[in-house]
Amino acid sequence: QASAEAVALREVQKAHGLTDRHALDLLEAFRRDVTKLRYRNWDELIDYCRYSAVPVGRFVLDVHGESQGAWPANDALCAALQIINHLQDCAKDYRNLDRVYIPEDSLASHGLDVSALAEPTAAPALRKVIAGLAERNGLFLAQSRPFAGQIRDGRLALEVDLIQTLAEDLNALLIRRDPLSENVHHSKTDIAALFLKRLPGFALSRMMRRR
Repeated sequence: QASAEAVALREVQKAHGLTDRHALDLLEAFRRDVTKLRYRNWDELIDYCRYSAVPVGRFVLDVHGESQGAWPANDALCAALQIINHLQDCAKDYRNLDRVYIPEDSLASHGLDVSALAEPTAAPALRKVIAGLAERNGLFLAQSRPFAGQIRDGRLALEVDLIQTLAEDLNALLIRRDPLSENVHHSKTDIAALFLKRLPGFALSRMMRRR
């Protein structure tokens, strides 16, 4: 029997002339989620992001009729968001699922293994690992910063701009804080404050774009 969700997705694809590539990529990510518990290095982690996060953004762009020219910036932001999520939840993922996205070679380079994630507080060496990965993730966020300006749809561009702003703030928190023992998530108040802070700059950029 056909899944109602799958049928609905197929109808959306037909209506918008969309490829099934994004959905198939996500299925590959789901397969990895149930079979792969460790990632050897950064490249292997980014390959996972290419299937788990990138297709979501590309699908949204396609639904809105945006240009594929925005895909590189989309891919960078989606990968960055995925890595932020992995770092935020690194202890919970290990304790509850025995799943570790922090690359094994990053841990080993600081004399650690995955058991370090079971501690109530991150050791200084683990803090360095997490901060180093967040700093590396900052390169993706630098690549994705122009993304909102590449989007024609104003509402989607505003959403992307806010997501970019939130991601940059969270990534900075991960460099400074210990996700094993400190809060590295945004509250609703945090989100509202960052939105209001960023809104004038976004509005100005859209005005310049129209000109």
